[in-house]
Amino acid sequence: MWTMPNRRGLFLLLAAMAATPFAFTAWAADEALPEPFEDLSRLVVIGGSLTEIVYALGEEEHLVARDSTSTVPSEAAKLPDIGYMRQLSPEGVLSVAPTAILALEGSGPPETMDVLSRASVPLTVVPETYDRAGILRKIRFVGAALGQDAKAEELAAEVAQDIDAARSLIDGVAARKRVLFILSLQGGRILASGTGTAADGIIRMAGGVNAMDAFTGYKQVSDEAVTQARPDVILMMSRGGDLDAADAELLANPALAGTPAGQNRAIVRMEGSYLLGFGPRTAGAIRDLSTALYESLAAN
Repeated sequence: MWTMPNRRGLFLLLAAMAATPFAFTAWAADEALPEPFEDLSRLVVIGGSLTEIVYALGEEEHLVARDSTSTVPSEAAKLPDIGYMRQLSPEGVLSVAPTAILALEGSGPPETMDVLSRASVPLTVVPETYDRAGILRKIRFVGAALGQDAKAEELAAEVAQDIDAARSLIDGVAARKRVLFILSLQGGRILASGTGTAADGIIRMAGGVNAMDAFTGYKQVSDEAVTQARPDVILMMSRGGDLDAADAELLANPALAGTPAGQNRAIVRMEGSYLLGFGPRTAGAIRDLSTALYESLAAN
């Protein structure tokens, strides 16, 4: 029976691994799929969408731990939690004695990934792009790493069909809504999404237009920039709590109040991993967001 190593044992393990050759495999979008892991007896998956794919492939029996973004399906939440995917410690990951690590691109911090890349534990990083092709590529990467290429192709075909059907709902929409995704609002300062983000990707897939397309990534924006963006809809992640109070705070913001979204009280909130996960559930997120943006689609 495996037991967690003590602090001194884990320190020595990490020190020894720092001198070992790289066991890290990062794959560019145009490269071949990874070779399957040789030992899947203790698999750690970092990234909620990857965990969803593992379960969708029926390969969850290999999992021994997951990161804090991996809460779907509910069974995954019962696994040991090694921390938030962008704030991992090597000790936390290695404390569960993994035989293989599957991590989503963007996992970190870089120092942790550097230590893990030097470990004797095979590590494969799965590329992430926020579009249809990226979702299907993730499915195929996970399938290849688990030695389940045929099952991955079957799942990819199903997901592709679902996404295409969801996106077809907006084919007849002529006037596209301008959508402002707000990651946070603190002290009256708006942290918004530009291009190249998961928020930008899902807005586009749902038939909207990113109102903040003049920059990439997430950025604090000025009141003037918000006014000039003229969003028709404000999109945010639902975080629980008093949503009425949260909406009132949004609408009281001077920059937002004067926009079409503010004047029409057009606020859409969706669960974060569902909205921004880009995994097997994304077709549903596309349907829900497009229906929220365009009321005429609700009858379809």
